[in-house]
Amino acid sequence: MKGQHKEVLFGLYNDEIVLMSAITKARKQHLDIMDVYSPFPIHGLDTVMGLEESRLHIAGFIFGMIGTLTALIGISWIFGGSLMFEGDWPTIFGGKPYWSLPAFVPIIFEMTVLFCAIGMTVVFYIICGLGFGVDNPILDERITDDKFCIAFQTNGMGQSDIDHLNGFFKKSGAEEVHTRTI
Repeated sequence: MKGQHKEVLFGLYNDEIVLMSAITKARKQHLDIMDVYSPFPIHGLDTVMGLEESRLHIAGFIFGMIGTLTALIGISWIFGGSLMFEGDWPTIFGGKPYWSLPAFVPIIFEMTVLFCAIGMTVVFYIICGLGFGVDNPILDERITDDKFCIAFQTNGMGQSDIDHLNGFFKKSGAEEVHTRTI
């Protein structure tokens, strides 16, 4: 949808409990919610919205395994004595053998966590369309401070549908209703 403008009708709420109730009402009326904005994470919001569980943990597992393999191969190459590599600096530390797996567990763990964290962060930014040079429009500055928001895309809707959404906002406890082109 790059290059195209979205007409958005959104309602601002003062309380997350009222917001959750409004989302439930919107889902019962089969309204197509574009997005919900909140200044902080709301427990159970994804369930109320009917969203599927994120698959980001799969990427985390893959990147974690890459980190584990990187650590094992790196340690094998550096300390040598393994079947795979000849070794650059085979040094005996405290009477341990060249390739001592228990001694390498902390390094393997830290590399696993590092690769997992960096990989999941990069994947999250790519999926969400975030990053340097990306201009993400903000519907209302107060959403990042103290307001909660439900947004509906109104492109291609008739005036009766827009009036229905305005009525929904009034019935659901929205403090303010605005339209914005993003």
